[in-house]
Amino acid sequence: MSISKDSSQRFTAIAAVVIVALLGINAFLLYNKMQLDKDNEKLTLEVDESEKLKVELEKQYYEALSELESMRTNNEELNTLIDSQKVALEEQKGKIGRLIRSGKTNKTDLASAREQISLIRSQLDGYVSEVNKLKEENGLLVETNVKLNEEKAQLQGEVSQERTMNAELVSAKAALVSEKENLLGEKAELTQTVVKASVVKVNNVTGTAWKVKKSGKPKKTKYAKNTDRVKVCFTTTGNDLAETGGEQFHVRIINPIGETLAIEDMGSGVLETADTGEEVRFTMIKELEYNNSEPGVGCFLWEPNMAFSEGKYSLEVFNKGYMSGKGEFLLK
Repeated sequence: MSISKDSSQRFTAIAAVVIVALLGINAFLLYNKMQLDKDNEKLTLEVDESEKLKVELEKQYYEALSELESMRTNNEELNTLIDSQKVALEEQKGKIGRLIRSGKTNKTDLASAREQISLIRSQLDGYVSEVNKLKEENGLLVETNVKLNEEKAQLQGEVSQERTMNAELVSAKAALVSEKENLLGEKAELTQTVVKASVVKVNNVTGTAWKVKKSGKPKKTKYAKNTDRVKVCFTTTGNDLAETGGEQFHVRIINPIGETLAIEDMGSGVLETADTGEEVRFTMIKELEYNNSEPGVGCFLWEPNMAFSEGKYSLEVFNKGYMSGKGEFLLK
């Protein structure tokens, strides 16, 4: 009986230990289950948060793109700025997306991602402000450009008007110059006509050869070898258009071979004919006192201290540049 009682007590003790052990195991398992449930709940919450952040990121990103795109104009500088801002937003979106993906197991990354998403709005506001500022500046530039174009058009109109006036003035001046030239031409022609009409004609243009004797007394001769001097005489005619007073006459003595006898030291020179402008040499020049109502006689003496050749000599008399008479003489 004593042995049976001890066995019963030992069994009871063992059973109690086993029960306590089972209760401990159950308590451990229950604790682990509760802990796993908490971890699963936390993970589920983090996954849900991550998905929410993804949706919110996409929403914020595309709203920002839409708002920026709505501000696009035909201004190249403004569109370039918008494109650069879109690139910056895309880079920001990628950065936030990486934070969200890593945040599935990191609460801090999810919080940082949410904070970055909230910054997209403020970043967009900054972009919008910058775009609006550029728009305003472009508006001012456009307004200034319009004003400058108006001023340019006005100046071009004034310049065109000035050019028209200048062209009219130049045309008028050219007309006046042409008219003046015509008047001067007419005046010159009239003057030339008057001068030509006032030329004193001469008649009886004669030439005689003279030999100076040893006594100093001159004697007429017909021979060239004996000739020491030549005397040219002519008779002036009346001309009511010629003024009374001194009249100059140029005489040319032309030898048998067509050369004008001329010695500058004896008063010879060059005469420009009034009708042709030709320059001709003359032998001598003499001024006579002229009375336009009465004929007069003028004589020239040419004594060149040179030998004369045989043949026919021509005589030409000019007054006011015009031929006024001719004559000739012969030396044997």
